[in-house]
Amino acid sequence: MGDAEALWSTCAGILRSQVSDAVWLTSFSGVEPIELDHGVLTIAVPSAVLKERIEGRYLALVRDALVDAGGGDVSLAIAVRTGASDHAAADRVDERLGSAHVVTPAPTRSDDQAAAPPQPRPGETEPRYTFEAFVIGASNRFAHAAALSVAEQPGRSYNPLFIHGHAGLGKTHLLQAIAQYVRSVYPTYTVRYVTTENFLNQFIDAIRTNTPSEFKRRYREIDVLLLDDIQFIEGREGLQEELFHTFNHLHEGNRQIVLSSDRPPDAMSTLEDRLRSRFKMGLITDIQPPDFETRLAIMRKKAERESTLIPPDVLEFIATHVKDNIRELEGALTRVSAFASLTKQSLSSELAELVLSDLIGDTQPRVITPALILEATSEMFGYSIDEIIGKSRRRPLVTARQVAMYVFREITDLSFPAIAREFGGRDHTTVIHAVDKIGALMKERREIYDQVTALMHTVRGGE
Repeated sequence: MGDAEALWSTCAGILRSQVSDAVWLTSFSGVEPIELDHGVLTIAVPSAVLKERIEGRYLALVRDALVDAGGGDVSLAIAVRTGASDHAAADRVDERLGSAHVVTPAPTRSDDQAAAPPQPRPGETEPRYTFEAFVIGASNRFAHAAALSVAEQPGRSYNPLFIHGHAGLGKTHLLQAIAQYVRSVYPTYTVRYVTTENFLNQFIDAIRTNTPSEFKRRYREIDVLLLDDIQFIEGREGLQEELFHTFNHLHEGNRQIVLSSDRPPDAMSTLEDRLRSRFKMGLITDIQPPDFETRLAIMRKKAERESTLIPPDVLEFIATHVKDNIRELEGALTRVSAFASLTKQSLSSELAELVLSDLIGDTQPRVITPALILEATSEMFGYSIDEIIGKSRRRPLVTARQVAMYVFREITDLSFPAIAREFGGRDHTTVIHAVDKIGALMKERREIYDQVTALMHTVRGGE
């Protein structure tokens, strides 16, 4: 017990310095070390909700902290303490932090039905990804209508629904909107949203721990399955076999299946024919790059969430010059508003042109590759590429790594799991954490803003 306490105490101290107060209180403050036996550290949490939260969102951070705490060869096991219900644990956290900051789980068929609509499961969906927040235009109108139809009548409308399109156009938004809508309208339904990366990792863990039955129950005893970035299943025969049987089980029971991909089923060269045919059984719809009117509407929607008033000419300027990717569109607005906030200047189209000069220049941009970004990061921060993609969590190195992850997300089409693979095979939640953190710090610290801007400029222009 002493070894477990010592290791977890050091690990907890590292985690405490890496996460916000809200995350610490809602996710880690109730963790207790149980034992360190045969290279496995077992920790206990007060509820299944917190167990799923840590496993779904923060597992990579905990593993990195264990390495820094001297437990590089130690694996982690999470147990739920008996005698405490999920709701009681959530109530205790509410008292400590305030209910406005806590996300509670959606009830399943085995739960008592609650009078109020459930909230999204922690680690699965982002609250901001709703149908109300989705901006509809000619490029995505049909996909939105199909997603809403599925959410209104799971298993009875289009099954499966297959949405494809390039990165950054809103596929994840629609899948998570379906999840949240179903949880609100059908509170007794079990809904599971998962990226293919996490699906694969859980499948591998089930094989490693000899718990395949638990994995099967997790994905077959549900009402709605939403699987994001299904293209990553290509070339993985064992995973395709498992998904084939899971698909059949759900479809035969009229359970809803929703899939997203960066390409249609026929363009997946190493996808098994039996899976391809099943993906095509329902409705296939695509999302195209938005037209000017849709881009401007997206800008206006995002501007509503900003703390400062953004003039219409600034929104029109950005919508005119950033055309292909919603992710890059929103990133451009973040850069402009952050620069204005840091320098105490008024927002104007002239300021936007200055800040985004690397993005809207007339010169032909070069092809941006992961290696190019990593090399530029290495040169700018003075760390080797091995250090940047490695496991060390020294503060200056962590900042450099997080800035690089942010730039990856802003100027490439790579998904979160794909970016995570470029950084030593990390969990994709580590990248999400880094992107959110750097995006917020850009408005508060000039040094971070300058680092992001300089790295983007170097990568795009080669200077």
